[in-house]
Amino acid sequence: MADIRSTFRAWWQDRVDYRWLLETFESHSALRPLKFMIGSGGMGMLVITVLILMSDVGQKGSSGELQAVVGPAIAGLFALRWWLLPWPREVESLMWVAVMDIGITASNVVVQDRLLGALGIVMLVTSGGYVTIFHGPRVLAIHLGWSLLSIVLLTTMLVIGVPAHTGPGAGDFALGAAIVVANLVVTCVVLPTVQFCHWLLRLDALSDPLTKLLNRRGLDSRLARFVGRCVDAGVYVVALDLDRFKSVNDTFGHAFGDEVLVRTAECLRAAAPSSATVARTGGEEFAVVGYLRKTDIGVLAERLRNAIETIPDLPITITASVGAATYEPAGTEVEHIDARDKTLFHRADSAMYQAKQLGGNTVVVIGVQGAVH
Repeated sequence: MADIRSTFRAWWQDRVDYRWLLETFESHSALRPLKFMIGSGGMGMLVITVLILMSDVGQKGSSGELQAVVGPAIAGLFALRWWLLPWPREVESLMWVAVMDIGITASNVVVQDRLLGALGIVMLVTSGGYVTIFHGPRVLAIHLGWSLLSIVLLTTMLVIGVPAHTGPGAGDFALGAAIVVANLVVTCVVLPTVQFCHWLLRLDALSDPLTKLLNRRGLDSRLARFVGRCVDAGVYVVALDLDRFKSVNDTFGHAFGDEVLVRTAECLRAAAPSSATVARTGGEEFAVVGYLRKTDIGVLAERLRNAIETIPDLPITITASVGAATYEPAGTEVEHIDARDKTLFHRADSAMYQAKQLGGNTVVVIGVQGAVH
């Protein structure tokens, strides 16, 4: 039960790296077809809105006429925006989700046939599907809250038959309950389940199955978050390579080698600051990434080295060569940070290899000041 709670807590706290997600889709040449499909969804909403307006049970009155202009206009702008412009930044993406949610609810509120309006609220699953993929569980929770309010509002209007009611459903509480349950299943059950499964698969792809640490791909997905927000704090990278690990495997076997890797991962988690990210970047290579703040990088690197050397209950002493590099910003944030990431890791790796050339079980620290070009 504790594992289930911790898993769902980790999912709830997950912050989808929006930029990394887009880079992943782009690396597979998937962004362009995704943009076309999302824009086509907006065009589909435009067509639906116009067809309902032309129907006898569609929008009527001043509010309906206003919606008949605003609704298709927004849907058309949405489609053109996705078809013609680059993929939006995260803030704009969230803005479009809010606009579409409000627009879908407003369109169904002004429909004369209350049954049609109550059933039409299921269109919220389209924006919910987008949120499920590109945004985290907290954004999805907000969308689901709006969906729930919309479902209750439209169903209540159906059952009590207000304001003007046409079509079946007035006073039919069983029908109203059925509509609520159907919408809840689609929006509040299916979407969270899909997002949770998507998160588990993404987590598995970004994690090392042996140590449960992030792998190199998982670490890469976190770098923009660290380096992109380092204006006030600075960032450090500590690279660690276990000394003479091949001889450990040759002498004691690969099962013992795996145990050493697992125990190393555990001691690094315990010795690293709670805000740091620990990853296994290679066979016997590890990395620790975090904010400098008041951290003395030399003291931290030495603590990590000592933690490995003092792993208890092993028949031999395991040591590591440790290299550390820091980036301290010059006062302004640089938007394009890929080169800076690679340089910081390259310097940490270089420092680690210097430590290995010194005989291992040693720490070498290299500082980086200002922007890296």
